[in-house]
Amino acid sequence: MLRVPRWPALWALGGGVAWGLCHAARPLPGLSLVALAPLALVLGARRPGRLGWLHGIASWAVAVPWIVPTITTYGQLPGWVGGLALLLLAAILGAYDAAFAALGARLWRRGGALSIAALPALWVALEALRAQLLSGFPWNLAAYAWTDLPGALPLASWLGAWGVSALVLAPSLGLARAWARRSWVPLALGVLLPAALLPVAARGLGAAAGPAGDGGRVPLAIVQPDTPNRPWFDAAANEADYRRLLALTDAACAPGRLVLWPESAAWPRDWQDDPRLRADVAGFATRGCPVLFNSPYAAGEATYNSVLLAGAGGEGEPQRADKRHLVPFGEYVPLRRVLPFLGKIARSIGDFSAADRIALLDWGGQRLGVAVCFEVIFPGETAALVRAGATLLATVTNDAWYGDTAAPRQHLRAARFRAAENRRWLARAAITGISALVRPDGSLAAELEVGGRGTLLVEAAGRTDRTPYSRAPWLVPALATLVAAGGLARAGRSRARDRTGLTLPGNGR
Repeated sequence: MLRVPRWPALWALGGGVAWGLCHAARPLPGLSLVALAPLALVLGARRPGRLGWLHGIASWAVAVPWIVPTITTYGQLPGWVGGLALLLLAAILGAYDAAFAALGARLWRRGGALSIAALPALWVALEALRAQLLSGFPWNLAAYAWTDLPGALPLASWLGAWGVSALVLAPSLGLARAWARRSWVPLALGVLLPAALLPVAARGLGAAAGPAGDGGRVPLAIVQPDTPNRPWFDAAANEADYRRLLALTDAACAPGRLVLWPESAAWPRDWQDDPRLRADVAGFATRGCPVLFNSPYAAGEATYNSVLLAGAGGEGEPQRADKRHLVPFGEYVPLRRVLPFLGKIARSIGDFSAADRIALLDWGGQRLGVAVCFEVIFPGETAALVRAGATLLATVTNDAWYGDTAAPRQHLRAARFRAAENRRWLARAAITGISALVRPDGSLAAELEVGGRGTLLVEAAGRTDRTPYSRAPWLVPALATLVAAGGLARAGRSRARDRTGLTLPGNGR
C-alpha cells in the first residue's frame, strides 16, 4: 500500500514553490535533488491532475515573477494587470504539470520497473511538447536546475538537456517512493543512477569537451554597453548610449579581433537607413576588426530581425543571418489574418518575417552560428547550426527588459547547455548582462554580470567535431515518448485486468 500525504494540496503547493526556487537567480544548493518529491507523492492522491496544476502554477509564479515589472514598466499598465498576466502564464504552463500528474498517477500506482522508469520519460516527453506547441517555450527545463552540478553539462553532449531532465527526476522519485513504501531501496536506486553517471561525465566527457580546437584560438571582444530599455523615446539619451557603444568598441578594436555587439545595441539606427552607422562600422573594419551586430533588414516585401557581420570579407554588403524563430506577440502577431483585432491590441509589436533557411557567417577561418535572443533556448535549433557546419556559436540578446532579476540568469543557463550539448565555444553578448564566453563543456570562461559595463577580451577555438546529441537531437525525446507511452499502455492493461478480478503480482501497491 502506498502512503499519500494527509494534506496533498499543501504538498503540491509547497513542492511547486520549492521547484520554482530551483530556477531562481541564485538557487539553494541541493534543493533540486529533492524538489520534485512532493509532486511525486501526490500522484497517489485523489484528483492528481488538479494537484499537478496547482504545483505548476506555484512553480511558474515563483520562477518567472519578472513578468510583472516587465509588463508594468514597458507596457505602462497597472500592477494588478501584471500580476494577472503572471497568473495566466503560470496557469497555461502549469497545464504540463497537470498532464504529468494525471497521466503519471497511473504509473505511480501501477508500480514496477517499467512504470517507474516511464515517469521521467513522461516528464521529458511533456517538456519536448512544450518546446513545440504554440511556437514553443522550452524555458526553465528541468535540466537547468542542475547547471552547476558537476557532470550535468558534459553529460548533455550525449543526452542533451532532455536526458539530463530525466536524470533530475530520479532522486526525487526515489525519495518519494521510499517514503510511500516505507523502504529505503527506491531512494538508494534513485540516487545511484546520477551518482554513477555524473562523475563519469565530469571526468570523461568534460575532458573530451576541453578547450582544444581545430585551428587555434581566435580573439573576440564581447561588448556590454549597459544600455537600458526606456519606456519612452529620449533622443539625447539614445545618442549618449550610442557614443558609449562606440567608445567601448574603439578601445577593444585590434587587427584580427571580432567585435560582438548585443541585440538592439545601435537602436534606433538600422543598417540600411542610417549612413552614420554604416560609416562607424566601416571605420572599425578598416582597422581590421569586423563588427557583428543586430539590425532590422528589409528584403523585398519582408523585414527580418537580422545579425550582420561587416568587415569580415572586405568592403561591400555585410554577411547576414536572419532570425528563424520569432517571439509571438513580440516580433509578430500570430493569427493576424484570422483575428485582425490582435494587431490593434498589440500596437507596438514588431512585424518581422521568419527566415526559412540557416545562414552561417564566415570570419577568420571560422563559421559562426548565431542565435538571436529567444532562439538559444531551443536545443534543436542550435544543433541544426552545428550540423550545418558552425565551428563557433554566438548569441546576441537584449535582456534589459527584465532588469536585475532571475531572467538573465535563466537565459544564460540555457545558453550554457547549448554550448555543452554541441561542444562548441559560445560567445554571449547581452546589452545589460549577462555577457559571457562559454567553454565547450558549458563552464564559464568569462562573464560580465547584470549592470556591468565593459568589454570581455577573450579567445575561443573553433571545432568541427559533432557530439552524439548534435547528430540526433530528436532521439532522446522520441525514446522518452515511446517509453512513456509503453508504460501508460501497460498500466492501462493492468487496470483493465483488475476490473475483471485478476491480480497482478508485484505491482507495488
